[in-house]
Amino acid sequence: MSPKTPQSGEFASIKIIGSGLIGTSIGLALANKGVSVEMADIDPKAAKLASDLVVSAPVANPEIILYAGPSSGLKTCLESEFKVNKEVKFIDIGSVKTKSLLDVSQSSVPTRQFLATHPMAGREVGGAQSARGDLFQSRSWIYMPTDLAGAPIDPDLIAAGLWLIQTLGASAVAMSAERHDRAVALVSHLPQVTASLLAAQLVNVETELLDLAGAGLRDTTRIAASSPALWDEILNSNSSELLPLLINLQSDLGAFIARLGAAASVSDLIERGNQGRSKIPGKHGGAAREYALLPVVIEDKPGQLAALFDECAIAKVNVEDLAIEHSPGQFTGLITLALSAKDAQILQAHLTNSGWSVHAPR
Repeated sequence: MSPKTPQSGEFASIKIIGSGLIGTSIGLALANKGVSVEMADIDPKAAKLASDLVVSAPVANPEIILYAGPSSGLKTCLESEFKVNKEVKFIDIGSVKTKSLLDVSQSSVPTRQFLATHPMAGREVGGAQSARGDLFQSRSWIYMPTDLAGAPIDPDLIAAGLWLIQTLGASAVAMSAERHDRAVALVSHLPQVTASLLAAQLVNVETELLDLAGAGLRDTTRIAASSPALWDEILNSNSSELLPLLINLQSDLGAFIARLGAAASVSDLIERGNQGRSKIPGKHGGAAREYALLPVVIEDKPGQLAALFDECAIAKVNVEDLAIEHSPGQFTGLITLALSAKDAQILQAHLTNSGWSVHAPR
């Protein structure tokens, strides 16, 4: 058997400093690809758990140092690792890029040896215990091909970063640090603030009232379970981009309160929410898509869901999403499949001919 031909940018060893959700997830994915991974963290317990999960060991002279810790510790970490190896290449995955690049420019590390990146992936629960090797599949992963002054990053380092992104199943997106910080303030930081403030309204509420909570409250407060220390640092680091968005939100909320207090219509404000929601892209990014929802009633017995997906494969349709409604003791369940309008028609006809209890798409 001929030896494997290395891909452009492929590296064989990496030291990941920061054994939280993102760092450990990267470690799991790379270790699964045969890369030698060393997990490190200022917290020995976190490092031990991550190392056990990744099955990592110390790496002598790693090709890449990936920093996945708090942004406040980035500069110190870079200086320390650079003293050991002047040729090492650095990658970071922090949520605010202007600050990362500024820290590097003020350190002894040449800016061309540092690639600023940010995977647009995460979970509301942190720590190595929540890590998943598939966390980055089909997600955008932003990188900065230049430093703050516009000077290019080492092409070999960019190649290594792109190989990392591709290997973990993400899509690389080149962007300036300023544009990145403006974007994440809108799509990540503002949602975190609103979810946290909404969830904070529940602190002194009677438990009996919360027993009535449904999916709406759970969905809108899901990310409020995030780490307070982590988000305190992120939000303050990007305050210049976040503040204008919060002021706009405050203005809209004030208008809503004024109208509601005067028993005036707020339908146009709700409609603007409809319009904004419709602009959010589909699961693979790009243009927003409207899906047809196809309800299928299935029997409560083993293998039904697998059989349904076998039928989807036979019909050659692509299911974009699904929802399952079923209660314990119920003899039937409802599977709602999200597909393109064309695929929904094809699958409805196929399932009907195959004897399934399928209803008209909506």
